[in-house]
Amino acid sequence: MFRKLKTRLVLTNMGITSVVIIVVFSIIYIVSTQAAGKRPPIPENISFYSDEVQNVVSFTIREEKQAAAKDLLTMLIVSGISIEMLVFLISVVLAERAIRPVREAYEAQKVFIANASHEIKTPLAAISANLEAADIHNNRWIKYVEIETAKLATLNSELLTLARTDLMNETQSEMTDVAGLTNKTLASFEPRLKKVHLTRKITTDGKVRINVADYVQILGILMDNAVKYCDKKIRVSLNGRELVVENDGTVIAPEKLPYIFDRFYQVDKTAEGVGLGLSIAKSLAERNGWSLTAESGAVKADGTKAAATADVGVTKFMLKF
Repeated sequence: MFRKLKTRLVLTNMGITSVVIIVVFSIIYIVSTQAAGKRPPIPENISFYSDEVQNVVSFTIREEKQAAAKDLLTMLIVSGISIEMLVFLISVVLAERAIRPVREAYEAQKVFIANASHEIKTPLAAISANLEAADIHNNRWIKYVEIETAKLATLNSELLTLARTDLMNETQSEMTDVAGLTNKTLASFEPRLKKVHLTRKITTDGKVRINVADYVQILGILMDNAVKYCDKKIRVSLNGRELVVENDGTVIAPEKLPYIFDRFYQVDKTAEGVGLGLSIAKSLAERNGWSLTAESGAVKADGTKAAATADVGVTKFMLKF
């Protein structure tokens, strides 16, 4: 994140500098060449010489003017490149200094969230254990406490995962049978697919180098999201190094789609969760240098695209690893 911010700051400074240099140097070149062009082609003190001598002198002066214009242009180009290089070096140093306090504060915040989440796990576990030990049945108030405690435990776990993801820069990869890993992960969702038809198309053969833990977690998040919001169908395809998870259901509005990977953003405010799942998946993907994108649109019964107001739609997540 901070690397992108630093690059953006440097590029912004370079862009502004380039525009200023081009404008100023263009004015200098135009004014200089026009001023030189207004000078008389033949000096007055040689007017008494023959026409042949005057033509030679006039030609020589024009050649010198053209040579001077070329030298000026070369000098301006070299000067512009030198200034750009100097501005680039200064921009890198200043951008690093500007970002450093923000980075330190952000990392301190992540450390605090990770530590706080870790400390919260103990009392949450104690509350859950005491609720189970109480052995109180058919009490709706106790049931509400259990539900909210489970929600809080899930939120705490997601915050801890997100903080750890931001703090960890190094990833561990190994040669893995991605097809088998995908099937194994999908099998864990079978108890939740009683009313959902899952189809899979896996064409990847052999082993590839991949971060197993992050891949499994991303697939789990995408499947969990698909189960929550699908109508009747979920389709998972794996082709080469591209994983696609799509589900039918309500179409995500185009103006909302760019924000679905933002932290705590929820398209449906009444749905379960707090909007961290997809953000965690995006962070894990970026940490490994992978690409995670989403599409959502209306379709007809035959699968072709329909008007945006159609009731049936498909939401698709694509992971390229």
